[in-house]
Amino acid sequence: MNKSQIRNQLTLRQLNANDIEEFNELLRYAFQVTEKDLLHFGWDNAEIKQSKYPILQNAYVLGWFNKNKLISQIALYPMQMNIYNKIFKMGGITGVATYPEYSGIGLMADLMKEILSTMRTNKQSISCLYPYSIPYYRSRGWEIISDKMTFSMADHQVPKVPKVQGMIQRVECDNDDLIKLYDKFARQTHGCLIRDKLAWDEYWRWDVEHEVVAIYYDTNNNPTGYIIYLLENDVFKIKEMIYLNKEAQYGIWGYINAHQSMFDKIKGANYSNHNLAFLLEDGHIKETTKPYIMARIVDVEQFLKDYPFDSINFDTTICFIVSDPLLDWNKKAFILHFKSNTISLELNNLETRKYDNEIVIDIQTLTTMLLGYKRPLYLRQIGRLDANDQAIDILEEIIPEGKAYFSDYF
Repeated sequence: MNKSQIRNQLTLRQLNANDIEEFNELLRYAFQVTEKDLLHFGWDNAEIKQSKYPILQNAYVLGWFNKNKLISQIALYPMQMNIYNKIFKMGGITGVATYPEYSGIGLMADLMKEILSTMRTNKQSISCLYPYSIPYYRSRGWEIISDKMTFSMADHQVPKVPKVQGMIQRVECDNDDLIKLYDKFARQTHGCLIRDKLAWDEYWRWDVEHEVVAIYYDTNNNPTGYIIYLLENDVFKIKEMIYLNKEAQYGIWGYINAHQSMFDKIKGANYSNHNLAFLLEDGHIKETTKPYIMARIVDVEQFLKDYPFDSINFDTTICFIVSDPLLDWNKKAFILHFKSNTISLELNNLETRKYDNEIVIDIQTLTTMLLGYKRPLYLRQIGRLDANDQAIDILEEIIPEGKAYFSDYF
């Protein structure tokens, strides 16, 4: 039997709780999660199976079946994220997997088109995922929007900070102050995921049992910063550190300093997209930067209507000529009219028409540009978009400054 014949006997449907065994089996095979891995993270088979039930209950999971055997799947989480202080509905993609004997016949491409169509119906105009292969997702319209920066410093390089009047308190991982503090941080920080229960569950899914959560409280007992860490083998490992102000930042570093007899070095993750070394007195530390989260605009029309462009003090028009490898509804001319501090959007399908201030751009580049990962002028310099000087000047003025902070994994 050839692949086209196999394709004809497959069926496409949404997964439910009855499919948990096959859902888990395909994930384990595709990502090669071993028994040893599960034990390291404190899981056993029964627990990992149980942990997947919320996904099938709260997410939209679509799969191809061959005679009731699941062979390819994709999961969509209903999420929200902050884009320049405006909350957008976001579709979180995870669980992308196909058994290798069924590769090469377009199953995943069809699943992606279906899941993106579902997002469009749900008004989820942006989608995010953690890539197992950047080229694979790039070819399907996703692009890098944030980095994960890891660092390592010796104990004598820990910054010496001023004393503060507040105090640190260790709490449980489901502490209400922790949840409220992160939510406040996320709603004022570009790129952040707005964590509901499902997102928090994913945040903790692969953590070992002994991680510690410590919250900084100011003198009015307001929580203004936290650190999540693990002390192990003389290493202070920082999972995440956030703070709302300098006082909380000082308070957390002071707390780390109080452990100095217990570690030889600090290792940690930094999602701010700014180098830590520049902030330290002794900046001769090891830092590495790796691409972390990819995103794609699902519905350009809806996204541009909602996007918080910076205001300009003159009337003008720009036109995005967009290409998209998967979605026909994005292959249009999107004309934005800026007039008297108002923005209106016009769509046109006539490819032969010429517009003032044209920007010829693919969906990947449009996404990374509007999310702030790379600026318009740089993107033109490296050949990722085509636009004249005036169009670039306008883009540089109307696109807000700031890179995305995204610390979640799903």
